[in-house]
Amino acid sequence: MSAPLTIAIDGPSGSGKSSVSRAVARALGVGFLDTGAMYRALTWWCLERDIDLTDADAVAAAARDLPLTVGTDPDAPTVSVDGTDISQAIRTTRVSTSVSAVATNLQVRAELQQRQRDLMAQIAQETGGVVAEGRDITTVVAPDASVRVLLTASEEARLRRRSTELHGSTDAAAVEATRDQVVRRDRDDSTVSTFTEAAPGVVLVDTSDLDFDQSVAAVLAVVTAETSA
Repeated sequence: MSAPLTIAIDGPSGSGKSSVSRAVARALGVGFLDTGAMYRALTWWCLERDIDLTDADAVAAAARDLPLTVGTDPDAPTVSVDGTDISQAIRTTRVSTSVSAVATNLQVRAELQQRQRDLMAQIAQETGGVVAEGRDITTVVAPDASVRVLLTASEEARLRRRSTELHGSTDAAAVEATRDQVVRRDRDDSTVSTFTEAAPGVVLVDTSDLDFDQSVAAVLAVVTAETSA
C-alpha cells in the first residue's frame, strides 16, 4: 500500500500559495492545511485576551493552550478557536498588521510547527494525502514531503495580487495600502524563516507571468513529475 501523498508549498506573501494550494488539493482529491492561518488564529486569540504580543513567554504560553480547530476541506477551509469560527476575523487588517510579532516568536514557531506535523499526518491518513502551505513547510515542518514546491513571483506581481484581493483594485493608492502587509511582513518573517530561495530538493515555480489556472497547472505538473520519477 503506497504512502499518502504529502505536498508542501512555501513562498512569500502574494505568491499565490494559498489559492493555488487549495486548487491543487481539490484537483487531487486530498485534504488542505493552511499553516499561516494557525499563526493568525493565535494572533487573534492574543489580541482578544489583551496579551502583549511583545511578551514572548506569554504569547508562547497562549500557543500551547490555544484551543484551535482547523478545517481541511479545500473548498471551505475553516478556522475555529474555542468553538468560535474566526475564518474571516483572522483576515482583518488588525490581525494582518500584528501577525509578524507572533510568527517571529521562536517558541511559538516550535509549538505550531509540531501541531502542523501532527495535522499533516492526520489529514493524509484521513483523505489519502495533504497539501500544506506556509512558511518553513518545505524545510522545517515537512522536509520529507513527497513533493516540495517554492512558489515565487516578482514584488510587483505579488503587490498587484494582494491589492486586488484586499481592495479590489490595482491603482497606485491600493497598491501602496497593501505594501506594508506584503513587503514588511516578508522582511520580518525572513528573520526566522527562509522562503525566498528554494532549498535542495525543492522545486521553484515562478508565477510572475502566470494567471491562476496556469499557476495551478504548473504545480500539478511538478507533482506529476516528482511522483513518477
